[in-house]
Amino acid sequence: MNKKIIIGSRGSKLALIYAQNAKEQIIKKTNLKDEDIFIKEITTKGDQIQNLRLSEVGGKGLFSSNIERELQEKKIDIAVHALKDMPAVETEGLRTDTFLERNDPREILITQNKKKLNELKNNAIIGTSSYRREFQIKNIRSDLNCKLIRGNVDTRIKKLKDGLYDGIILSYAGIKSLMIENEVSEIFSTQKIVPSAGQGIIALQCRQGDSEIISVLEKINHKETHYRAHVERNILKVLEGDCETAIGVHSFINDDMITVEAELFSLDGLQRFYEKKSSKIESAKNLGKEVGKILKTKSNNSYKQ
Repeated sequence: MNKKIIIGSRGSKLALIYAQNAKEQIIKKTNLKDEDIFIKEITTKGDQIQNLRLSEVGGKGLFSSNIERELQEKKIDIAVHALKDMPAVETEGLRTDTFLERNDPREILITQNKKKLNELKNNAIIGTSSYRREFQIKNIRSDLNCKLIRGNVDTRIKKLKDGLYDGIILSYAGIKSLMIENEVSEIFSTQKIVPSAGQGIIALQCRQGDSEIISVLEKINHKETHYRAHVERNILKVLEGDCETAIGVHSFINDDMITVEAELFSLDGLQRFYEKKSSKIESAKNLGKEVGKILKTKSNNSYKQ
């Protein structure tokens, strides 16, 4: 490389940790040095709008569109995203095919006084901005009330401690990266609460045809995470999943086999459609499409009845 590389990232504390992780991986696995790579903070609409569900103001793209625009305009060379915050359909001219090793994909609960979900009072208020989490929580305890919460992790924890909520659901990956595991009251297995597709995965995006950057990114691509990212994302692509579509997806690899489980909720959250399938690891993309189609058929059939 004969030029400096600029990495674009959201400006939140967590996003900058992810960008720094990407930078360190590049330095470790290429001949580039610290001074060759800059991190540029980019404000996104998702960071600016804090009082509405993302689905009400444009969907997941609110966290990625401003960063992607800077990539298209060649103001940055690499975009760093939390994969779960990216729209299912790839932006034209851009390439998302590099993933850092997956962090913990599980969901966690933070409450006052370290109470677990089954210990919370009747009609307790749980903070979440996700329909998926809301429906999953109500599947476990139908009496609980879910109330919108937005903002970064620190903001959400402060709102909890100010007494606005009895508990909040967050991803364990973010809590671990911020090194505040001491706040966690309960960790849910991926069977109890199926995470969001791509949860715990950092995606690196570049321009199609930027061969220099692509060759750098290929050196840091984590192979197992790459397969898991694609199988999970392909389910979303088939289901046209965004913020309003409540979908949980999780995959794991055992030897040369990949297994994925997915659940799709009806718009009112009262019906749950579930599928779990395995295939050889090299067929991961097709497996994702297959599971997506099965879930789509199940949900379509239920609406016809």
